[in-house]
Amino acid sequence: MFSGCPRITELTYPVLYSFRRCPYAMRSRMALYVAGIQCELREVALKNKPLEMLNISPKGTVPVLLLPDGRVIDESLNVMLWALNESDPLQWLKPADSSVEEMLELIEMNDGQFKFHLDRYKYPDRYGLRNSIDHFKQASSFLSALERSLENNIFLFGSAPSLADVALFPFVRQFAAVDRQAFESLALHGLNRWLDHWITDQTFQAIMLKHQPWTPEGGPVYLIPSTDMGI
Repeated sequence: MFSGCPRITELTYPVLYSFRRCPYAMRSRMALYVAGIQCELREVALKNKPLEMLNISPKGTVPVLLLPDGRVIDESLNVMLWALNESDPLQWLKPADSSVEEMLELIEMNDGQFKFHLDRYKYPDRYGLRNSIDHFKQASSFLSALERSLENNIFLFGSAPSLADVALFPFVRQFAAVDRQAFESLALHGLNRWLDHWITDQTFQAIMLKHQPWTPEGGPVYLIPSTDMGI
């Protein structure tokens, strides 16, 4: 879950390397924000990744969370779990109608098969495809399964949001944005309501503020400003 690294400087707060539009980074920021963990936020330009990030996570993908004790967490789900195990005021790890294990199974399906088809639906040229209709259909079958969960529930595992909702939402949002008309044609009314809830959610709005790419010379930017933390 964690990988060690030498500490070059003493850190007061965790440092999160992130990219605003990356769905993995979105869900990490949402969990950290709700957990009330003040982080230094370092927006990454993907075409010019900072050496400071690559030195602690050579694979070069976001998010990357550097903790003050020198540990590195460079998988988004692990960032979420670390944050919510530190503080879970909204009980995202304790859904009324499920367990962490069941949520993790659904997240694995999202991060595996759904993400596979989503990428090929959104970027057919990148994968040498003439069209992406088959991948649209395959991804839609996963969304239909989510729709069945939302027919009688406001959220995926009951009447309150959970880890699974937040982990999946950025990817469903990305799918819907490829072709909104095609998404609407699926007539997934519960999923549409659920998606609209998260798009307008105050936490999501807060973590989607735009920032310039980080440089060592610039001043720090915090995921949660001190005024929000009450300090």
